[in-house]
Amino acid sequence: MATQLAPEAPFTYRTSPTANEAFEEWLAANPQARPHHTHKWDVSRSDIYVEDRWGPIFAEMRREAPINKVTGTPYGDYWNIVTHKAIQHVESLPELFSSSWEHGGITIGDPPEDIDPAKLAERQLPMFIAMDRPEHTGQRRTVAPAFTPAEIARMEAEIRHRTGEVLDSLPWGEKFDWVDKVSIELTTGMLAILFGFPWQDRRLLTFWSDWAGDVELTLAQDLADTRFGLLQEMAHYFSRLWMERMGKAPSPDLISMMIHSPAMSKMSPQEFMGNLVLLIVGGNDTTRNTMSGIVHALDQFPDQRALLEGDPSLIPNAVQECLRFVTPLAHMRRTCTADNELFGQQIKAGDKVVMWYLSANRDETVFENPDKLIVDRPNARRHLAFGHGIHRCVGARLAELQLRVLLEEMHERKMRARVAGEVKRVRANFVHGFRKMEVVLEKR
Repeated sequence: MATQLAPEAPFTYRTSPTANEAFEEWLAANPQARPHHTHKWDVSRSDIYVEDRWGPIFAEMRREAPINKVTGTPYGDYWNIVTHKAIQHVESLPELFSSSWEHGGITIGDPPEDIDPAKLAERQLPMFIAMDRPEHTGQRRTVAPAFTPAEIARMEAEIRHRTGEVLDSLPWGEKFDWVDKVSIELTTGMLAILFGFPWQDRRLLTFWSDWAGDVELTLAQDLADTRFGLLQEMAHYFSRLWMERMGKAPSPDLISMMIHSPAMSKMSPQEFMGNLVLLIVGGNDTTRNTMSGIVHALDQFPDQRALLEGDPSLIPNAVQECLRFVTPLAHMRRTCTADNELFGQQIKAGDKVVMWYLSANRDETVFENPDKLIVDRPNARRHLAFGHGIHRCVGARLAELQLRVLLEEMHERKMRARVAGEVKRVRANFVHGFRKMEVVLEKR
């Protein structure tokens, strides 16, 4: 049971090093261990994302081989699925293309082949996005009430108030890091509210999210113990909150929902930890990186920024277009459960299938001029940034609300954020976004 993780004594939670610091230090100390990518379509390589040069590679695949297999990569053999139509097809067949952690889960990485089976069993973290029906249905249904239209409407005033407070705290005409001061602060605060998490410790959520969501860490076996230890600390903290709320009347926070759910109240420690990872990464990294990506994209396309500034009624559609353009999660993985033909390609049982949402959202057959941000794009809502089918992001409405309110509150203050310094992207093939982005605020 999840409650078995409850701490028995005072505990100090680590806040450093960050996942990025640890991985960069490991790469520097182990140059011989750097992953080697030899196939031109092996888009599991993180350098193309940190250097923002992934676009032409995916465009070539969409033209020449929208479903193709690459072999001998650091992540093993896998199929690239790069078009909008093919990804929707795969997502629509969840029994044939499994998300289950028992088959490999939802990310491109796999456990090391030489890992001790007992350690593997301890460190596999089931979560409802990495489950098939019927287990997926019951657990998703547990947290879904936190994201209904009525609940989202109830939260809007608080989100607007907090967004205004954060924006009003920013310096004008002075360089600062938008990622830290705005994107992280707003999304971490939202997570704290959803969980009923102690406000003074909210930055722990960002720290844990980065360690949990960085797929590249699987390549650095020296960091595996560190990562698992930090996730245990995360579960340790949340188990205290669980124990405090047991026996109390149901409340709207996610922990209370789990406690009072037949599908989730008896979770194993691993399942408890896995679902925390899902909710924290899903609620943090995606919205955080889109909040940064919006500012960067509007700076890249000043004509679109001017259009949006002149007509704020475009903001809801602009949110959808920014989600398409940014695509904060680059991929999701499925594992084929039976031999089948997929648009002329023979996929075998056990094959790893990787759906590249980044590419689908730049599919020329769906989105005209896809490499340009177009805030009044008529079909922007066709993006796949939230996935498709039964695993479509359960918190999509909340993410849309947070992004809409941010743009509305910036418009209200006549606030324009101009990129004016260092921009660092995330070195990852899963989370897609910004680690740092220096901006200066100007009055428009």
